[in-house]
Amino acid sequence: MGLRILAIAPTSFFADYGCHVRILEEIRALQDRGHRVTLCTYHSGLTPLGVDVVRMPRVPWASTVRVGSHLHKLYFDLLLGARALVSAFGRIDLVHAHLHEGAAIGLAVARLRGVPLVFDYQGSMTREMLDHQFITPKSPLLRPLEWLERTIERNADAIVTSSTHGAAHLASGHRKPLPNVAVVPDGIATTMPVITQAMAVELRQRLGLPSGRKIVAYLGLLVDYQGVDHLLYAARQVIERRPDTHFLIMGYPGLEQYRRQAYDLQILDNVTFTGRVPYEDAPLHLSLADIGVSAKRSTTEANGKLLNYMQVGLPTVVYDSPVSRELLGTLGVYVPMGDISALAGSIIDLLDDTNRREALGPALQAHVRTQFSWDDAASILERTYASVLTRRVPSRTDRLASR
Repeated sequence: MGLRILAIAPTSFFADYGCHVRILEEIRALQDRGHRVTLCTYHSGLTPLGVDVVRMPRVPWASTVRVGSHLHKLYFDLLLGARALVSAFGRIDLVHAHLHEGAAIGLAVARLRGVPLVFDYQGSMTREMLDHQFITPKSPLLRPLEWLERTIERNADAIVTSSTHGAAHLASGHRKPLPNVAVVPDGIATTMPVITQAMAVELRQRLGLPSGRKIVAYLGLLVDYQGVDHLLYAARQVIERRPDTHFLIMGYPGLEQYRRQAYDLQILDNVTFTGRVPYEDAPLHLSLADIGVSAKRSTTEANGKLLNYMQVGLPTVVYDSPVSRELLGTLGVYVPMGDISALAGSIIDLLDDTNRREALGPALQAHVRTQFSWDDAASILERTYASVLTRRVPSRTDRLASR
């Protein structure tokens, strides 16, 4: 018999980027296995077909999708907590909470209902605040926030992470071992969407991509910690040496910031910014490229775009990190973290080496199909759920509801 799962995500779900893709695909994979998932989330964002989404009350003055840490979260999370409490007064078997704020809300709901809390850890809360410059390393808030982060982690009944590196980073913040941590890797659709030559030609024309140029693609959030600034600096070096190269940069929110940077670097004629690309359209857009690139500088977060690159067989140049190596294995082209000149050089070398690109493409597709399936991820989640459900103690609310 399927479980009734209350998921909590303190974010503007759904908004076509990595964290949201993980939430969506976990829900879909669990639903395919007969579980019923209700997701409590913020008021803004798209509602994917077939997903039971309930939202906090609408806030008229903050209706747009926001990425990362921001002050609005202080009252957003209070409203979301109230909505989650209301949703919890049906039958639920467990709470599956995303991000640290979600786990804090989920902890209150789970304890009230006497059900387990599974925390979906997607990176350090304080590290994200630093990456987004919400706080500085010298902020007096840093230590209290680190204490809060550890407290949330210690009180979850189980924690799932997207990588072994994430699990190790999580453990490093605690003196005593956390008892129930499982790695649930990000996944990808195991069947490649049908992409015809006519579809690719039409999209290329619509985007205004010049003919006869090799395409370097980036797909993801347009923010500095994702390395978009480094990518544009590297692009200038590449274009100076290989003027037949064009950079296709897909994502949001910092569109004008990075367009201005490209203009200042005098490379705008060799760069196309698409803005936000719907999740389901990502494979078609990536299929236009010769190679993919990721200069992500965060050392604790997942890097799900690499799975999208692998799905379409894009040889990939990436800043070296444990998370990237866990995904790409021996098939990635790794560059020392933060070395812009090495990033540019590796892009040029890969563009010039047709044989290597042709060998890497099919190998990457085979690798992602066999190693990163959402069905496999759901199987690990089910085992994690089973391990915490055996320790469930009915709450007073449960006992009253059963009378």
